Amino acid sequence: QVQLVESGGGLVQAGGSLRLSCVASGSIRMFNTMGWYRQTPGKQREMVAHITGASIENYADSVKGRFIIFRDNAKNTVYLQMNSLKPEDTAVYYCGAVRVGLGWYWGQGTQVTVSS
Repeated sequence: QVQLVESGGGLVQAGGSLRLSCVASGSIRMFNTMGWYRQTPGKQREMVAHITGASIENYADSVKGRFIIFRDNAKNTVYLQMNSLKPEDTAVYYCGAVRVGLGWYWGQGTQVTVSS
């Protein structure tokens, strides 16, 4: 069973930056896609950014131009660089990974709070 562990969340002022990390207990090459998702109370979890095994990136419109997702296969880690943060980015951020035939894996989440 592969485990995903997120880190890097915290409290930051609007306009600031944070970098989230997601470390997998096994090789991330096994996953078709890995990504970052976020959720606020009372709302559904939404995709923020994801990256395929071929390093094709996709972003939610709300974060395009501000967030960057990238992976380091040697470190079994996926990152989310978040710049120009806004209060509306406040959420619990989850790392997710999927492999066809095996389903989804999720981390425990890390809180990001952006103050105005």
